[in-house]
Amino acid sequence: MIGGPEAYAIAIDARLIAQAAELLEACRARGETIVTAESCTGGLVAATLTAVPGSSEVFERGFVTYANAAKSEMLGVPYWLIERHGAVSEDVARAMAGGALTHSQASLAVAITGIAGPDGGTPEKPVGLVYFAAARRDSPIIYEMVLFGHLGRTEIRRRSVERALALLSSLL
Repeated sequence: MIGGPEAYAIAIDARLIAQAAELLEACRARGETIVTAESCTGGLVAATLTAVPGSSEVFERGFVTYANAAKSEMLGVPYWLIERHGAVSEDVARAMAGGALTHSQASLAVAITGIAGPDGGTPEKPVGLVYFAAARRDSPIIYEMVLFGHLGRTEIRRRSVERALALLSSLL
């Protein structure tokens, strides 16, 4: 079994669904639409948003760009940027958010790239390090770095979804 039982845990809970429902309602009221660009969360932000009935009025699409090549091919993140700063970096998160807007019709974007673990961390970029970027079309991209620490893969991913939804809400 790859990754053990934790690898199969569902990170979406009722509190996240309620947070997503509030965000979707606020977007609906303002005529906003959402695109996601996800790496370490593997589509959990999109899954959380689409767990809410009626989300298709607001959720435009989601990009799951787990591999570096996918970040470049699907979102237009330059390879040199990934090579210079690493996939887990502010620069790549910003490029993912911008690329998500460029490759969609959505008005709001959120991007996430990080190290959920249990492996893959280094002293410079430890497990639990996650970069977020959120953007409104034709506005500056906002960015946030969070070091969740060794909370376990599922909890890091769950908290990343929670933070991504909060960042999208801050754009409204």
